[in-house]
Amino acid sequence: MPEIVFTEDAIAPLPVFSQATISKGFVFASGNIGITREWKLVEGGIKEQTRAALCNLEIVLKAARSSLQHIVKVNIYITDFEKFGEMNEAYAEFFDKDKMPARTCVGVASLPFKADVEIECTAELA
Repeated sequence: MPEIVFTEDAIAPLPVFSQATISKGFVFASGNIGITREWKLVEGGIKEQTRAALCNLEIVLKAARSSLQHIVKVNIYITDFEKFGEMNEAYAEFFDKDKMPARTCVGVASLPFKADVEIECTAELA
């Protein structure tokens, strides 16, 4: 049976999904955008939103007995590929350059709260 992950340290999920689910040795983290605990989009554009989304994911992964270093696959959704380079600069701050997880980046028309980026991942349990 899948185990539902919840931590009060992370952004509360909406009632229609969980922060993450653990199944068969993997953590499947829901998408995170760069918002504060007060549900406000962080200021500073896509770089700051990317950092905030990854920090939010880090909190959820920790609660799920994992970490950013255990991520095996990342899916990124971005509303403007003109900002792809800026997103990558912030993203690279969180991972060892020789141990980058597999990744997909998809262009989308819009995201919740008019965010520039949303990030979800699959990680191994630590």
